[in-house]
Amino acid sequence: MAGEARIGWSAGGLQSLYQRAPARFLFPEPSIPGHNEAVLVVTSGGLTGGDTLTLAARVGGGASATLVTQAAERFYRVRSGDPDIRVSTRLRVEAGASIDWLAQEAILFDGTRLRRALELDLSTGARVLAVESLVFGRRARGETFATGRVLDVIRVRRDDRLVLHDALAIGDDDPEAFADRFRLDGAAGLATLVYAGPDAASHLPLARALVPPGGGGASAFDDLLFVRLRDADARALRDAVTRAAGALREAVLGLPRDLPRVWAC
Repeated sequence: MAGEARIGWSAGGLQSLYQRAPARFLFPEPSIPGHNEAVLVVTSGGLTGGDTLTLAARVGGGASATLVTQAAERFYRVRSGDPDIRVSTRLRVEAGASIDWLAQEAILFDGTRLRRALELDLSTGARVLAVESLVFGRRARGETFATGRVLDVIRVRRDDRLVLHDALAIGDDDPEAFADRFRLDGAAGLATLVYAGPDAASHLPLARALVPPGGGGASAFDDLLFVRLRDADARALRDAVTRAAGALREAVLGLPRDLPRVWAC
């Protein structure tokens, strides 16, 4: 399976659209006049060895957009000898434009092997809020992520200059990471929120207030705000992510605190 979806917006609205099954976009009724919204749907029901999913979005000057996934994505066991699952998301945002990327959880089944990359390519003055999460098995069903490997990479470039490269490697070759209190500390999941914008540092107090005690941290540097959340309960983590994403999108992008409805489905 090789799904691909590309979309572009200008100040006048939708400018370009390409989609290849099982990836496609749906367009709900906009909740804000002049603000573009799209929902990414993956109809395959999950990904496994050799599958690829590529998403690209471009937001032109003067445009604003919200891009959200329809549901949590499942990453199933990859058989020995099969290629890793690969997921790539690239957002290009021009000066005076903004986007929030609200990806629901990536659920890691035991034995999966995933390489995921989020690339944010910004012009000076662009604003992006990006949210992504990992869940280590469905523990309520007795499932765990005990074998396999995940490489999760986030890169931010501003005017073609690399300002952030965050690479997170989790797998059975380092089993102590799940118990180590300075790393995962028994977490059922891990979430990352990144805001890039010229006012990033001013929102650091808010970001730190949104982190539950002992449940992560927040820092600001080089016009970036970086927040990482973790929790021993996946439901509690989702609630924390929902609160943080809502508060930040309201503060930094002037959008409603309530996330798109698909987050509540």
